[in-house]
Amino acid sequence: MLTFDYRGKAVIVTGVGRPGQIGHATALAFARAGAQLVLCDVNATGVAERAKEFQALGLDARPAAGDLTEPDIARLAVETAVKNYGRLDALINIAGGLTTYGPIDSVTVRAFDREVGINLKTAFMMSQAAIDELAKTHGSIVNVASIAYFQPQASMAIYAAAKAGVAAFTRSLAVELLPRFVRVNAIAPAMVRTPQNVGAAGADATYVEMTHITDGVLFLASAAAEAINGLVLPISRGVV
Repeated sequence: MLTFDYRGKAVIVTGVGRPGQIGHATALAFARAGAQLVLCDVNATGVAERAKEFQALGLDARPAAGDLTEPDIARLAVETAVKNYGRLDALINIAGGLTTYGPIDSVTVRAFDREVGINLKTAFMMSQAAIDELAKTHGSIVNVASIAYFQPQASMAIYAAAKAGVAAFTRSLAVELLPRFVRVNAIAPAMVRTPQNVGAAGADATYVEMTHITDGVLFLASAAAEAINGLVLPISRGVV
């Protein structure tokens, strides 16, 4: 595990509603590195529980629950950071996931809209809401794409398309925000070892570890990566 210093930095992490998942682990890694956090998720109970968990550990975290596809909720998250910490240094867009699996002729319009909404629209809404504050601190955005962007698989067309959208959004926004000194990068993980994934795919499947993910995100958001912009970084043990 790498060591980073985020003392005095304010960071928003989305997708933290469920314990043991990427959002939870990433938020905890930022908090342990000294960051002041705003925790976001549509799951209000989960966000409140994560905030209490962090606070019990002596870590600074504030909840901001709601549907991040709604602009008012995205703005609320940014306002929570500014109100409590006076600044925003990084936005980590982890909200999303694989909810639509199956052949294309079985995918409903509602399922398509949901997949694109939770993966791409949340990143768009949060980024749009955060840009002005990030420009003040020369901050950064880190999105979560997927190895599915690089390595197509059957029955995952909608998920892959949504994550490809995240990757394209990342690269285009990096160019757009360069004059404002806001960096935008993404990670593209392969299957991560989580209780949910192990339960579905078994203990003997090939995984990347959670620390690989958290180290990648903390690095891309840090001053150590100040010359890295528009990167979609596979975290996949070389499988692309």
